Amino acid sequence: MKQFKVTLVAFILLIGSFARADEGMWFLMFIDRLNQRDMQKMGLQLTAEEIYSINNHSLKDAIVQFNGGCTAEVISKDGLLLTNHHCGYDAIAELSTPETNYLKNGYWAPSKKEELKPQSLYVRFFVRMDDVSKRILAKVNAGMTEAEREKAINQEIALIEKENNEGGKYTVSVRSFFQGNEFYYFVYQDYKDVRLVGTPPESVGKYGGDTDNWEWPRHTGDFSMFRVYADANGNPADYSTSNVPLKPKRHLKVNISGVQENDFAMILGYPGRTNRWMPAGGIEQNVKFAYPAWVEGSKTGMDAMKKYMDQSDAVNLIYASKYAGVANYWKNRQGMIDALSKFQTAKLKAEQEAKFNKWANKAENKAKYGNIVATINNYYKLTNEKSRHDNYLQQLLRTSAFGTIARTLGRQLSGYATADAAKQVEMRPEIEATIKAFFQEMYLLAEKDILKAQLALYATKSIGYTIAPSVSKIGSDYDKYVNSLFALSLFTSEEKLMAFLDLPSEGMVTNDPIYVLSNDLILHLSSKSDEIAKAQNDYQASFRLLVEGLRESKMAPIQYPDANSTLRLTYGKVRSLPADKRNDAKVNFYTTMDGLVKKYKAGDAEFDLPARMLEMHKNKDYGQYADNKGYMPVCFLTDNDITGGNSGSPVLNGKGELIGLAFDGNIEAMAGDVIFDDKLQRTINVDIRYVLWLIEKFSGAKHIVDEMNVIK
Repeated sequence: MKQFKVTLVAFILLIGSFARADEGMWFLMFIDRLNQRDMQKMGLQLTAEEIYSINNHSLKDAIVQFNGGCTAEVISKDGLLLTNHHCGYDAIAELSTPETNYLKNGYWAPSKKEELKPQSLYVRFFVRMDDVSKRILAKVNAGMTEAEREKAINQEIALIEKENNEGGKYTVSVRSFFQGNEFYYFVYQDYKDVRLVGTPPESVGKYGGDTDNWEWPRHTGDFSMFRVYADANGNPADYSTSNVPLKPKRHLKVNISGVQENDFAMILGYPGRTNRWMPAGGIEQNVKFAYPAWVEGSKTGMDAMKKYMDQSDAVNLIYASKYAGVANYWKNRQGMIDALSKFQTAKLKAEQEAKFNKWANKAENKAKYGNIVATINNYYKLTNEKSRHDNYLQQLLRTSAFGTIARTLGRQLSGYATADAAKQVEMRPEIEATIKAFFQEMYLLAEKDILKAQLALYATKSIGYTIAPSVSKIGSDYDKYVNSLFALSLFTSEEKLMAFLDLPSEGMVTNDPIYVLSNDLILHLSSKSDEIAKAQNDYQASFRLLVEGLRESKMAPIQYPDANSTLRLTYGKVRSLPADKRNDAKVNFYTTMDGLVKKYKAGDAEFDLPARMLEMHKNKDYGQYADNKGYMPVCFLTDNDITGGNSGSPVLNGKGELIGLAFDGNIEAMAGDVIFDDKLQRTINVDIRYVLWLIEKFSGAKHIVDEMNVIK
């Protein structure tokens, strides 16, 4: 613990010099020593113990990770969950059919009996965390290769996880921080019976579509609601009609008194990934090589999907979630290119690294740090073209249902074919279910076009690095090649695959033309030359030393660990952006229903609105949710530091009461995952008053609002 205490002392000394109030994604266990006093000056009225406690119920008990990729919060004593519409999108689409299209039309369960269970959906409650840096780092030494180091660390991690899971009751995850210089373990409890309670129609929950995504001013009702169920004793249980709503340790109160500029605001959630220690060479590689390929590959897949989605409601439901996910990162990565280029982020990092290199080559530092900047730069120079190639190939694998089939259904069928008869009987029901799900989740005509377009793009644009052998043999007629694949493959026919289960043969799988292509693409993506493998080993060691050295030399302003899908707190204020003529609000930190209706375009896929909403707006039928100035609030801005994974996170006032729901960032500060911009970076939140208005007034689901503790 001595090493840990030294680190804390360093944090405390540095925090006043470097950290801004709105910057940082902080561990909850450090709040009392690092952030509490600063937060209280800004308006926090809670103690650190009320936010994070192991022995008592605290705010952290109301925050869950939603299905592994978003955040949600518990807002009633009966396990009611609030998250974003786009976080629930996949589950809502799965539960929808062309005849009962909940995604398009919305849905509100009249009672708990009508709440709908998706096939696979879970939430994760955070129990506790602790520091195991000293224990793990004692198992490694400077003479190890990266592979040896990783093996030793993983062995110790396995022991720590076993020691803390209480016989399987908990999920335990040990995570690396500061590029492998610190380690913490996290204990979670997972609940798998999670049911849809309600969602607004897509025209509300996704209002503005791709056009408004990452933009301000925003008018999106980005929320959906679910409920956690447990067994009679409150323990996690598989879905059963005998399960009951979970009685949570803590749920959030909901405050509808409204927000004002400079009000204190904090957000708890599970930010996915930031890279604020990324070297200059990595930023330049992303801007010039990786991200342009990502953007082009994403758009190619999106265009092929959209062609068929526009032709049929049924096909639209099949691809709605995949398309939304691809589109989200397509615009994000283009925004990253623009922002990182505009603010010359790579140049700023290079200047910092040049200063560090001088410090690193002082006599007392040279043995440990002297070569690390050169080693890092060499790695990026060597892998620039590979990064472009890999991103084209990754988007092919991501958008094509057949891209990774060798590692999914193909692997299952191969295992089935080599199993004995008794094992096959055991395996068959699961494989049959996988086959049926596979064909329910794709449309063959669309998949043909996706694969043709992506193969052509990959083969012609990955010019600086050798493409996969199977693709290099295609020639230029991708239509003919893919048509042949589809005609000859088992994997394009549900009937053929079901017949295969009666007469299985491993060769039929491993020699299948789509399997061969998929396997070759995956193997090629993961392959690397001996030169690159050595450079990667040296890079990983050097990057870890760079972070250690930047902290030791006090040249880095970053005093918090990068996001990695662990629970964090960020705090700041409600804060406007400069005046914008596109926003009808008097101060540019909020939007209103007046602005929402001004964007309305009848029949437009992105800006249509239900007739009932237009009528209610005309009549100013806002009920208790109108602002005291008379307008109906929709969204507002804070300067909290968030990233992907924070979608659905609660925005809380100084008392820990729910005032909004985080759902986006602004494109002007899209470089935020790499470098924080204290002038421009904002979090876009849906106002909780708009959420409750949509539930009670617009949707007539007052019984849902009645579950909550609403404070006026």
